[in-house]
Amino acid sequence: MEFTIKSASPGKQKSGCVVVGVYDGRKLSPSAQSIDASSRRYLSGVLKRGDLDGKLGTTLLLQKLPHVPAERVLLVGLGREREFNEAAYRKAVTAAAAALKSTGAADATICLTELPLKHRGAGWKVEQAVILVNDACYRFDRLKSKAPEGKRALKKVTLAVERAEMKAAEAACARGMAIASGMSFAKDLGNLPGNICTPTYLGEQAVELGKATGIKVTVLDRKQIEALGMNCFLAVAQGSKQPPKFIVMEYMHGKKGEAPVALVGKGITFDTGGISIKPAPEMDEMKFDMCGAASVLGTMKALAAMKLPLNVVGVVPTTENMPGGNAIKPGDIVTTMSGQTVEILNTDAEGRLILCDALTYVERYKPSAVIDIATLTGAMVIALGHVATGMFSNDDALAQEVVNAGDSSWDRAWHMPMWDDYQEQLKSNFADIPNIASRAGGSITAACFLSRFTKSYPWAHLDIAGTGWKSGAEKGATGRPVALLAHFLAKRAA
Repeated sequence: MEFTIKSASPGKQKSGCVVVGVYDGRKLSPSAQSIDASSRRYLSGVLKRGDLDGKLGTTLLLQKLPHVPAERVLLVGLGREREFNEAAYRKAVTAAAAALKSTGAADATICLTELPLKHRGAGWKVEQAVILVNDACYRFDRLKSKAPEGKRALKKVTLAVERAEMKAAEAACARGMAIASGMSFAKDLGNLPGNICTPTYLGEQAVELGKATGIKVTVLDRKQIEALGMNCFLAVAQGSKQPPKFIVMEYMHGKKGEAPVALVGKGITFDTGGISIKPAPEMDEMKFDMCGAASVLGTMKALAAMKLPLNVVGVVPTTENMPGGNAIKPGDIVTTMSGQTVEILNTDAEGRLILCDALTYVERYKPSAVIDIATLTGAMVIALGHVATGMFSNDDALAQEVVNAGDSSWDRAWHMPMWDDYQEQLKSNFADIPNIASRAGGSITAACFLSRFTKSYPWAHLDIAGTGWKSGAEKGATGRPVALLAHFLAKRAA
């Protein structure tokens, strides 16, 4: 998808389709007023007949308006003007993008960035529009024998802005395209089935990304992982015939010797639960259990596209979690890379087992901050649903940075508690810690487990179990939290 920024009168714009807004009560936005004037009040006549009332997210496509050079005009409902906010803007842009897909227009001009929002400038609106249009047009059909029939694909989108906002809008457009590219890469990886997206495949994709971007990539095999003493990671991997991989990506474009930011992504390419096997319904969705890993790869791609002057290390421990004659069993005790011992009480709590060794591994970089991303707990879905990512941290300043990045990218996270009181639930009669506590506060005690391995650096944990993918008719990976991480890194670089 190609995006451009332009300052032009909507009523005089040559385009396959021009998109303008209408508030509830049939009040035209400024761009809609421009088209209404050019068409000699054609839009006013359409609205007066009641064809569109302006309710948020509704659309009306008009063809060949008199005295208007655009082939089509798409009206988008904006809802009540006094209630128009970030969420309403995003819904309007999403509705517009969905409608554009069905028009057959190869190019379109979207005139919605003019709409005023408190505390949000043109740059924010442009970046969001780029990401939302890309998301709406994203398709994953590479594994179908025949490509689905449909209208001609939308190839070019122009975002109309005021002349004074051109510079900020162009920078935001480039940032949005970088983030959207990273999100699409993460979604592609997440949507692939487990028989294709194996640990080996993830490693190969990381290597290809490195070749394309100049990022240094190292993929460790089982023997090298054993030599490092990552016994917890290997314990999860031992039930699968697929060999585990430990992926290290180094993007070093900051000051020489400057402490890097480390991103650690959970890469369970398929999670059966192991011996503590999951129920059959929706188990196919456990191919998404590597969305944390996918988000790290996607963020590294976006990072390279943005050319940020920063040092960043991306680390992905990746394996399957399978039952088998060699699989770990409840009651087994394993020694981690850190030397701490873990009693395995539930083999379906495997994500924290592979992450703990990765969190120990990144100590060698003396990182300025570490963020891990994982589809870790079903309890997180119960707590926050599918809107916000759960965020835990051992450092309040870092936590605020992550929350702010989520707000600026609209890829929001909520700061969850991780008080010492919760650590009391992690007690074992036979090892230093168990890998699970009671069901109560399950996402918190999972974070508490990980915190035992992060004493030497500021650390934040993003539990994306509710936000990493969608179920139902829209089933598929979301690409979150690539946008949050990209904003976090951009702010650090600045």
